[in-house]
Amino acid sequence: MEQKKLGFGLMRLPVLDGDMSKIDLEQVKAMADRFLENGFTYFDTSFVYHNGMSENALRQAVVERHPRESFTIATKFPTFAVQTEDQVDGIFAQQLQNLGTDYVDYYLLHILNTKLYNGVDGKGGVVKTCHLFDHVRKWKQEGKVRHMGFSFHDSPELLDQILTENPDVEFVQIVINYFDWNSYFIQAKGCYDVIRTHGKPIVVMEPVKGGALANLPETTAKKLKALDPNASAASWALRFAASQEGVLAVLSGMSNTDQMEDNIRTMKDFTPLTAEEQARLIALAAGQKKTGPMRRSDFRKYEKATYHGISAAALLDSYNAAMVQPNPNFSVELNYLANELLKIDVTDVNHPFPDETVVVDGEDITAQVKEAWDFLIARCSI
Repeated sequence: MEQKKLGFGLMRLPVLDGDMSKIDLEQVKAMADRFLENGFTYFDTSFVYHNGMSENALRQAVVERHPRESFTIATKFPTFAVQTEDQVDGIFAQQLQNLGTDYVDYYLLHILNTKLYNGVDGKGGVVKTCHLFDHVRKWKQEGKVRHMGFSFHDSPELLDQILTENPDVEFVQIVINYFDWNSYFIQAKGCYDVIRTHGKPIVVMEPVKGGALANLPETTAKKLKALDPNASAASWALRFAASQEGVLAVLSGMSNTDQMEDNIRTMKDFTPLTAEEQARLIALAAGQKKTGPMRRSDFRKYEKATYHGISAAALLDSYNAAMVQPNPNFSVELNYLANELLKIDVTDVNHPFPDETVVVDGEDITAQVKEAWDFLIARCSI
């Protein structure tokens, strides 16, 4: 499983007329060619990216134009879209057809979380009721899958459960970036530590946090330029993720050739960050967080307070983080509130939640917490 660490994520490809279904195939071909020319091989797609057109784009840009042994394909089963087990084999067959290949190098169950794994009632989600890991094991035995894994958006505790119950999982895809390293909901470091304890390699998603770490506040950007005038902000984020032990690939959702060239420069002859440089980036993230609506980066003061049973610190931190991203409505934080609600047996987010007051050490933070809650709950589904 040795390879160069940059992965080409086919989630934010260049498009025509602003239509996510109309992928600019000629530009993608040029980008894929440059990627391969420089010794990179890992292409990451899914059944649902670009309104279901991403796998087809990978076939046309890469599979039909390059020797199969010259690249690796990672794609994902749409765990969240299946209702009955009799759908499973048909979806996988369609993916192979979309991709124009008879095998997938890295096959993942997509977005495992509390609901999909343990179920709303705790008696088993679709992963268990439809025996999804067993299906992937069967495809692996048939030679249609080379490596079995999953992508994950939940707590370190659930991650440990899944890996303990499925010890033959070969890799895990999680969010890793210096902004989320110690966040309350995403818990990048906590999840990373669990995976390494189980001895599995890691595929990194969101290393640049949806573009937020490529477009930094002016003061933060100046500090990075002082460290290395020739390095882009995105390059620091990629290097942070790739510097962690056990990383198999760092995915970058490259949308144009300029991003591709910058990433190639960063990762072709990769130099890991020192421990001091990594710590400096984590400290710099605090400055970026202070540009959010909460105007602060440290929410530890509010850790013991709750709002509708959820940590006030986690709500404030997650909302603040979402709002500093280029598109808050597409922020990864939105995947996590449902997980926390299920832990306290809340299964209906549409019912009215009664008013609550939150006071910490004499400070009334009800308005701020309610603002965070309203934003997150409006985009939450269970």
